[in-house]
Amino acid sequence: MALLQISEPGHSPDPHQRRIAVGIDLGTTHSLVAAVRNGVAECLPDAQGRATLPSVVRYLDNNIRQIGYEAQAAEAQDPENTIASVKRFMGRGLHDIAGADRLPYRFGRAAIGPVPDKDATLLVSGESLPVAPAMSPSPSGMVSLLTRAGEKSPVEISAEILATLRHRAEDTFDDDLYGAVITVPAYFDDAQRQATKDAAQLAGINVLRLISEPTAAAIAYGLDNASEGIYAIYDLGGGTFDISILRLTRGVFEVIATGGDSALGGDDYDRALAGWMLRQTDCKAQSPADRAAIKIAARTAKEALSATDNAATSVWLAGTPVAFRISRSDFEDVTAGLTARTMVAVRQALRDAQLTKDAIDGVVMVGGATRMPQIQRAVAGFFGREPLTNLNPDEVVALGAAIQANQLAGNNPGGDLLLLDVVPLSLGIETMGGLVERIVPRNETIPTAKAQDFTTYQDGQTALALHVVQGERDLVADCRSLARFELRDIPPMTAGAARIRVTFTVDADGLLNVSAREQTSGVEARIDVKPSYGLTDDQIARMLQESFATAEQDIKARTLTEARVDADRLLLATQTALNDDGGILGQTDRQEIEALMARLREIAAASEQAVDIEDASRALAKGTEAFAADRMNESIRKALSGKNVQAI
Repeated sequence: MALLQISEPGHSPDPHQRRIAVGIDLGTTHSLVAAVRNGVAECLPDAQGRATLPSVVRYLDNNIRQIGYEAQAAEAQDPENTIASVKRFMGRGLHDIAGADRLPYRFGRAAIGPVPDKDATLLVSGESLPVAPAMSPSPSGMVSLLTRAGEKSPVEISAEILATLRHRAEDTFDDDLYGAVITVPAYFDDAQRQATKDAAQLAGINVLRLISEPTAAAIAYGLDNASEGIYAIYDLGGGTFDISILRLTRGVFEVIATGGDSALGGDDYDRALAGWMLRQTDCKAQSPADRAAIKIAARTAKEALSATDNAATSVWLAGTPVAFRISRSDFEDVTAGLTARTMVAVRQALRDAQLTKDAIDGVVMVGGATRMPQIQRAVAGFFGREPLTNLNPDEVVALGAAIQANQLAGNNPGGDLLLLDVVPLSLGIETMGGLVERIVPRNETIPTAKAQDFTTYQDGQTALALHVVQGERDLVADCRSLARFELRDIPPMTAGAARIRVTFTVDADGLLNVSAREQTSGVEARIDVKPSYGLTDDQIARMLQESFATAEQDIKARTLTEARVDADRLLLATQTALNDDGGILGQTDRQEIEALMARLREIAAASEQAVDIEDASRALAKGTEAFAADRMNESIRKALSGKNVQAI
C-alpha cells in the first residue's frame, strides 16, 4: 500500500529537501549575500573570507570584466571604465543625475519616448474632475555609460554584481539558487524598483520579493532581540538615506511611515570632504583620474576619522603628490549640513506617523555611514537614547533579507513573520486642468488595490488617455510622470453616462499596475508601469517638504482650476442646449444668455480668483433657469403631441 504525501502550498513535498534562498543587499558602495544556515542568518564570504563585495565593475578588452575588490583597486587608474556607485543611476535619465559633469564617466544620451495618439485625448472626467490630455513627449530611456566594452546600462552593470553574489551562494551550498529577496531603499520609486528587478532577472536570479532596506533591518533586529514596540530605522548607506517608523508586534512588521532622501549617502560625505581638501591647496582635480583619486583619498580619510581624531592622506593630482592632514572637527564642520538633512527627514517621518520621539522604543542604525561619530551623536541627541548597534550595520540588511527569503522559500513552515510595507509616495492620475487625483495615498500598506470611478466629459466620447503620476503636490507639473496609456472603443454616449473604473494595484514588491474598464461595455485597458527612469534627485529630496510648504498655494491653484473646469462644462452644456432648442427663446432672452456666457468666458480666462469664476457661473446658471424649464415643457409637449388621455 503506497502512502500519499501531502505538503503545504509553497513547501517541498520532501521534508528533508531544502530550497536555497538568499537575501541580497545590492548596495551603492558594497553588496552582500546572506542565507539562513543551521537556523541562523549569516553573510556568505568569498574564497578569501570577505563578506562584502565592493559594488564596482571594471570593463577590459576582449569582454573581460573585473568585479569587486579587483575593480575597486583600479578605480583611480582607469576611472572611465571602472563604474562605482551604479545604484545611483538605476532607473534614472541623464538629466536626473546631479553633478554628472563632475563624474569621471562618459554618459550616453537618453531617448525620447513616443507622443500619445491625438485621437485618444478626448478627455475623461471623474465624478467631479476630468482627466486631461496626455500630449507632451516624455524622456524614455535610462542613462547609459560608455566603456571600452561598449555601451552599458546601470541594469547590466548591476546584473554583473548580482551574478557574482549568486555564484558565491551557489558555490557555498554546491547547489542551484532557488530564489532571492533583494533589498531596495525605501524611497526607491517604481522605476528604480523595476530596474532592480530587471537586473536580477538578467543575472539569472528568481526574485522572491523586493523589500525595503529599513524593513529588512527591522526583521533582523526584531527576530534577534525578540522584542516588540515602535522602532525608528535610521539607514544611511553609501548613496541613499532612509528613515522608517515600524511597529513590531508578535511577528508582524508594520511600516507606519517612511521617508528619506535617495540622493544622500556616504558618497556625499566623501565629495564634501574632497571639495574641502582641494580648497586647502591650489590644485584642481581636472582629469577623470584626478577626480577619482581625490574621492578615494577622501573616503579613506573619512573611514579613519571614525576611529581617530586626526587622519593623514596623500594623493597624486596632475602628476604631483599632495599631502593632507584632516581633523575630525574639520570633517564634521564640512558635512554638518548633510547630517542636518537626515534629521529633517526623521522629524517628517515622525509627523507622518503622528508620533513624538518619546514614543520610539528603540533606534536601529543601518549602513556603514552610521559609523561616523557625528551621526551617532545626532541620532542619540534627538531621540534621547543610544541607538542599537549590536548587529553589524553593513550586514544587518542582508541578514533580514535572508530571514524573509528563507520563509518565502518554504524552509521555515513554523515561522510567523508577516511583513507589511508601505507605498513611499502617493499615486494617482492627471485630471482636467493639470490637477492630480490621488488614488493610492502615500504610506498605504502594500500589497494594495484601490479603485475610483470616472465618467466621460464630452458627448460621443469614444477614447481617453490616462496619465499616471507620483507625488504629493496637487499639480501634475510638480509631480513625476510614471506612464501613459489609452482606453479605446468606449461606446458613444452622452457626457456623464459612461462609468470608467480606474484601478491601481501595487504588489508586494511595490510595483504598480493600472487598469481602466468601462463598466457598461466591458472594454478594458491596462499597463504594468515600467518607466525607464526615476525621480530626479531634487524631486525626491523635496517632494514631501514642498507638499507642506506650498499647501496653501496648491489649494488655491486647485480651487481655481476646478472653478475653470466647472465653468467650461457649464458653457459647453449651455451652448449645446442653445444649438438644440434655442428656437424657443425670444431674441432678448437669447441675447441675455449669450451675454452671460461671454462674461463667464472672459472671467474664466482672465481672473485668478476662483470666487469670481464661481459667481459668474452661478449668474449663468440662474439666467438659464427659465430656458431650462421651457425646454422641459417643450420636450413634454412633443412627447404628448397627438395622444389622448386614454392612450396615455
